[in-house]
Amino acid sequence: MIRLDGISKIFPGVKSLDNVTFESVAGEVHALLGENGAGKSTLIKTVSGAYIPDEGTIHFDGKKRKWNSPKEAKDAGIHIIYQELVLFHELSVAENIFIGKAPLTRFGTIDYKTMYERADEILDRLGHHINVQALVKSLSVADQQMVEIAKALVGETKLLVLDEPTAVISGREAELLFERIKLLRDEGVCIIYISHRLEEIFSIADRVTVLKDGQLVGTRSIEELDRDQLVGMMVGRELKDIFPPKRIPSLEAAPVLTVRNLCALPKVRDVSFDLHAGEILGIAGLVGAGRSEVAHAVFGSIPRSSGTVSLGSEDFNTPSPRASIDRGLGFLTEDRKEEGLMMLLDTSANISAPVLPEFTTATGLDRAHEIQVARDEIDRFRIAVPGPESGVSKLSGGNQQKVLFGRWTRACRRVLILDEPTRGIDVGAKVEIYEIIRQLADDGLGILLISSELPEIVGLCTRVLVMREGFVTGEVEGSRIVEETIMRYATAERESAALDVA
Repeated sequence: MIRLDGISKIFPGVKSLDNVTFESVAGEVHALLGENGAGKSTLIKTVSGAYIPDEGTIHFDGKKRKWNSPKEAKDAGIHIIYQELVLFHELSVAENIFIGKAPLTRFGTIDYKTMYERADEILDRLGHHINVQALVKSLSVADQQMVEIAKALVGETKLLVLDEPTAVISGREAELLFERIKLLRDEGVCIIYISHRLEEIFSIADRVTVLKDGQLVGTRSIEELDRDQLVGMMVGRELKDIFPPKRIPSLEAAPVLTVRNLCALPKVRDVSFDLHAGEILGIAGLVGAGRSEVAHAVFGSIPRSSGTVSLGSEDFNTPSPRASIDRGLGFLTEDRKEEGLMMLLDTSANISAPVLPEFTTATGLDRAHEIQVARDEIDRFRIAVPGPESGVSKLSGGNQQKVLFGRWTRACRRVLILDEPTRGIDVGAKVEIYEIIRQLADDGLGILLISSELPEIVGLCTRVLVMREGFVTGEVEGSRIVEETIMRYATAERESAALDVA
């Protein structure tokens, strides 16, 4: 269906693609993998007509092609679904599906009756049922993603590219997405699938192509590979070397964070735990279990219904983010672009944001001091950025996360809450983040780690709380921290989990 021969693409000072050959056939899911900066996005934009290659040829559906615009590629049957969905939230599901292609009456107005019927037919083909007259803003992220896929089925889509489609969903929602992808594959659609989550690749892909530094590492059948071999192709190290060695903290001293009967209705119903200095305590569970809401309730960014929180021996029951920061508690949120970074400001401003009084004089901001501190954090976390005064919007996901680590390790002295700290970053950057987390715990911080990636929870945590529907259904530690046990608690009813623990 698609064949790229000897593709090269050069930007000022950077050869993003260097003589890359890639092909994918109809009726397969072909995973495209590589670290950030490997050339995946450039390759996909070349396929879609957004970039014109400097060298090489493109064959699509049996014909040699030279796209002059993305519209030409789309008209030929190529549809790209990017990680950040391109939807109009104030329009209906049907209007989004048929955007630019709405059926018209003989008077030239939109034929809404026909549009709703055809939207229903497309969603039925995907095995997904949504009210096509509902506004997109009222839908869950999983449903919005299905609308994006439905857009691809208006007309004949021969090649569908999905870029990190599970970045904002997990659990059953991801399983449903995989079922829809397999339906399309079985209908003969060629699917290119980009993801940093290796477990997904083994679940859904037929073949894998790996890029590194703009060059082709290789293409293999998924049946020929195991996780160690795939990681080796991507980053040149074995899977067993990804997570730093665990260290069991001393639990004799008083906890740095004590939470009792915490409620933040409707998502958090009754949560209690202790966190000790030097400990990495995990919170696991399926999407909607209430994990992130626990973090926000502790930090003070959502109101608590009831319960108590103590930092050390000090009660902290009138919370706010400012008060949390002043008491040495930091929170790296799951959505770095919407809730974390200030995308229009430079690196130094992003690092100094929670502790501005440190850089404030009688006459204003001590910019020289702010820049020097940022330079120290850039060196400490090996952030790949030209300098403190460079913007964060152009950084890779891994380097953006490092900026946030630089911010919060300056601000917090007791507890650091990490919500999905490696979401949307490549395996190599994950290894660096894991080493940072381990070092922060070794330095005496109490780490509360929330993650949807079970290998991450298993590889880093010495104790894990498992949540379901706002309750803690189990606590595991030591050799019991395995994916099977965590999933059993994550899907268990509260009563049966309590009996199991007993």
